[in-house]
Amino acid sequence: MNLEKTVLQLSDIERRTLNAITLQKKAFKDIARQSGVHVDSVRRALQWLSQKGLVELLEQKTTVFQANKAGELAERKMLNILSNGKKTIDEMKKELGEKELSFCLGKLKKLNLISIEGGAISLTSVGEEFLTDTLPEEKLVEKIPEKGTGGLEESEQELLKELVKRGIVEQKEIAQVSAGLTPEGEKAKQMLGAVSERHFNIFDPVPEIFAGKKQPYQKFLESIKRKLSEMGFEEMPERLITQEFYNFDVLFQPQNHPARTWTDTYKLKKPVHGKLPDKAKVNAVKAAHETGGKTLSRGWGYAWSEEIASRLMPNAHGTSADARKMTEGVKPPAKFFVINRCFRPDVLDATHLLEFNQLDGFIVGEGLNFPKLLGILKDFAQEIAGATDVKFIPDYYPFTEPSCQLSARHPKLGWIEFAGAGIFRPEITENLGIKGPVLAWGMGLDRLAMFKLGISDIRHLFSDDLAWLRKTKTVTD
Repeated sequence: MNLEKTVLQLSDIERRTLNAITLQKKAFKDIARQSGVHVDSVRRALQWLSQKGLVELLEQKTTVFQANKAGELAERKMLNILSNGKKTIDEMKKELGEKELSFCLGKLKKLNLISIEGGAISLTSVGEEFLTDTLPEEKLVEKIPEKGTGGLEESEQELLKELVKRGIVEQKEIAQVSAGLTPEGEKAKQMLGAVSERHFNIFDPVPEIFAGKKQPYQKFLESIKRKLSEMGFEEMPERLITQEFYNFDVLFQPQNHPARTWTDTYKLKKPVHGKLPDKAKVNAVKAAHETGGKTLSRGWGYAWSEEIASRLMPNAHGTSADARKMTEGVKPPAKFFVINRCFRPDVLDATHLLEFNQLDGFIVGEGLNFPKLLGILKDFAQEIAGATDVKFIPDYYPFTEPSCQLSARHPKLGWIEFAGAGIFRPEITENLGIKGPVLAWGMGLDRLAMFKLGISDIRHLFSDDLAWLRKTKTVTD
């Protein structure tokens, strides 16, 4: 230990405490009085000085007894009650309780202070004379020692134990701490006079502290929900399982479409089928597929199956929530969004997962068109994902026309597709009673998070790697 360096870095309360200590041990209360430092501060200073090897601490435990002022000897209470006349056993039981009554009856009868005749208790002549006298327990309570049991006779010590059991006397242990200087402490005390200022070392390494925080990706999802809500969007319920009716049929995907096969979507093994909405909605979707329904479309021209539509499956895309909401009915103008867990068979790599979060939404209202949709998508990419370079590419989706793909440039992975969008086909909207264009989009939130969190492997979002979780900064709004 560098003693000179240690002395230079002592705090004010450590110095004042050290000056009040000698080689001969002192109680910390005496040290507090002599140093002028509060007792609690002295206690802390002694711990610090002990850790630095300047002070040696000694702790002694002492048993202390204290009379319970709220308590009254049941024997005295019984004598006082009987001084007003005899009482039945039942009456006395109400006054003292069954346990205390049993104890008092035996003890006072043994001392010939009471008598019991015909179920009634009364004072004896000895008891009447004893009313102004003092019981041995009362005498002991008056002279209970402040420390230990020194000075008490053996019989009094036994009686004290009995009073403790009965709760008349409280027994507790207190710790008395005393402190004395070590040889190093004595040298340090002599050096204090030459030290006028405290020195602080700001260069030594300190342990890294990891503050508690939310999982980075979870925080990102919460921030998106808040931003969309502030923009006037209403959140739709999230569901893990849906019917093919909402995932495909409402969205005008034919029942023989390749996307329904096992290579593109999962199916639920048990139960197999779910409940469809009211018959009018089902018939409207059926008509759209078979003949085009209320639109100028000719539909797909096949016999639509209600059994296929009712099959259950994990969500393949978040647009199933859009389909469910439009089937329930929407009143323009309105804006909706959902963050849904989706599942698709895929090859797991740095940009693809078998299950992922998707942000879907749609807008219903007057004056909507495709350029406005592109503007909304660009704002999402820049404001939510923090992307600077974005581009739109014409694309095809069975349920939108026209359609486009939104891609953004990742600093390490290059151009990444993370959104598809378009205007819902009239076979969907018009058959559900919705007039005018409906703008819709679906975004892979996992890829958006890659931009925002600055990561190059999408699997990190769900990692249990503590090093990554600790060092990754959370999303700031």
